[in-house]
Amino acid sequence: MPRTMSVSDTILIRAAPSAVYEQVSDPTAMGRWSPENRGARVLGERRGAHVGMVFEGRNKRGSFRWTTRCTVTAADPGERFAFRVHAIGVRRPRLPGAIALWEYRFEAVDGCTRVTETWTDNRRAWPDVLANMFDRVATRGHTFAEFQRKNIRTTLERLKAALDQDGSDADAAANGPLRG
Repeated sequence: MPRTMSVSDTILIRAAPSAVYEQVSDPTAMGRWSPENRGARVLGERRGAHVGMVFEGRNKRGSFRWTTRCTVTAADPGERFAFRVHAIGVRRPRLPGAIALWEYRFEAVDGCTRVTETWTDNRRAWPDVLANMFDRVATRGHTFAEFQRKNIRTTLERLKAALDQDGSDADAAANGPLRG
């Protein structure tokens, strides 16, 4: 069976695109929303998200823990943040290879921000049958596309719960852009 190589989902958040971008583009904060990520450590100088910024993400699924090395590929404030995952390991990301691409897009919509999160499987060199077998073991019976679809939904809902302006700001949001 051929793999689904990319999945995405979208949610509306009552906050300015710049405010949502500011939170999502900080890899050290992602552990607040992601069901697997437990935060990250930026390597080198920390001066805000920028193309080429490298970070190591700490992750956990059940009792299994791992670390990934990631490089930011897009850092357009209020519009787009993306990074590629290109190494993995238990304590240190020692095994290099194309793993995944994560992308977040931010679009102003009626005083809110439409956030679209996309995961793309970069394991293109893996035969589908091998990838499907590995995925079902690593995710307890699912393909990574199915598994990531659920993770994305959880992340977006948690992000919304954390950043959504309360109801008292809803009228202001409907009448003009919010300030972040």
